[in-house]
Amino acid sequence: MLDAPTQVIPAVAAPPPRRRRARRPRLLICALLALLLAGAGLVAIAPLLRPLPAPTVTRTLAVSRTIPGKVPAMPWPKTGQAALSVVGVGSLGRSGGSHPVPIASVTKVMTAYVILTEHPLRRGEPGPDLTVSAEQAAAYPAEQARGESLIPVVTGAVFTERQALQAVLLPSANNMARILAAWDAGSIEAFIAKMNDTAAALGMTNTHYTDPSGYDPGTVSTAVDQVILARKAMKLPAFAEIVAQKKATLPVAGTVENYNSLVGRDGVVGIKTGSTDEAGGCLVFAAVVKVGGRSITIVGAVLGQPGANTPVQLDRVFRVTRPLVRAAAAAIAVHPIVRAGDQVATVRGPLGAGTTITAARDLTVVGWPGMRVRLDADLPAVPARLPAGAEHGRLSAVAGDGAPVATPLRTGVGLVPPSAWDRIRQHR
Repeated sequence: MLDAPTQVIPAVAAPPPRRRRARRPRLLICALLALLLAGAGLVAIAPLLRPLPAPTVTRTLAVSRTIPGKVPAMPWPKTGQAALSVVGVGSLGRSGGSHPVPIASVTKVMTAYVILTEHPLRRGEPGPDLTVSAEQAAAYPAEQARGESLIPVVTGAVFTERQALQAVLLPSANNMARILAAWDAGSIEAFIAKMNDTAAALGMTNTHYTDPSGYDPGTVSTAVDQVILARKAMKLPAFAEIVAQKKATLPVAGTVENYNSLVGRDGVVGIKTGSTDEAGGCLVFAAVVKVGGRSITIVGAVLGQPGANTPVQLDRVFRVTRPLVRAAAAAIAVHPIVRAGDQVATVRGPLGAGTTITAARDLTVVGWPGMRVRLDADLPAVPARLPAGAEHGRLSAVAGDGAPVATPLRTGVGLVPPSAWDRIRQHR
């Protein structure tokens, strides 16, 4: 048997081992790409990671405005002194300088003011009694011989505080001013000290009292100082009630008339006349006028009007006072100082967003042309989101020394924070 031929299978060389290093460049490239993509993402979202700046508010309205129009010219008297003031608004001016001059029975305004601040009376209240002493009654003939303004008194006559004040303020009784002074302070001298202390406390720097009636020409003041006092005195209910009376009924004297014949004319509601050879004709007055549905009080003083005797002096002071009252009343009006919708401020948010802040309604003030009006804006910090028409802050206006009037402030268009896309796009 023949042997089978032997099959020879050629040897095949084994494949070379794979190189693992070949993958590394690809991995590295992928890693680099991943890092680039991550970096790009970080760059893209970086604006979102930074906090937005707060909106800023910039005031655009001036801090004051002047009431437009022609400044009113007052018909000041050619002689003596005069001053005018509008309660709750300010001064309308003065004339004749500020040198202290005798003021005659205008002095009794301070006498009544001191009495009523120490012995207050409600409207219509009679108050405590005071009795005329024998010494006070005995002084009457000598006082009469000097030509003083008096009411008749007798020993033991009883006056209520209100009646005594009526005697002082209406027929201008010098003797009752002295009786009241002694009743209050124990002596006339002690009362005069109170008068001067009160004047100093009120800021009446050019005033000095030497008697409670004004008969002594050493009692001096100015029109400006007397306006200061009159404004304070008119705040006392009993004082304002008495000086507005045209007449009163008193013990012993009977019915007495108010020397101030302007009461009830041109809105005049008081206050006090005065006349002596040294002082001339003097008048401190208050008048009430209607302005825009409101009652406005004008207070003034006119001193030193010439004349040979009391009737002439008072007639002249009345004649120069009436034009002053009328001119003052005509000068006062309600003026719009800010209109609804007037821009007060602008708001700037991030990325150019913004809005305006405007007055929600008109602001009007009582005053006259040429008067400066202060404008105060309360502008709180603005949040990132603020709806359109939202109330935000207040605006107030103050004319002269008056009380402030105010209006809310409102936004214009809504203020909205920028979107994420806007923030990213802005930083490309």
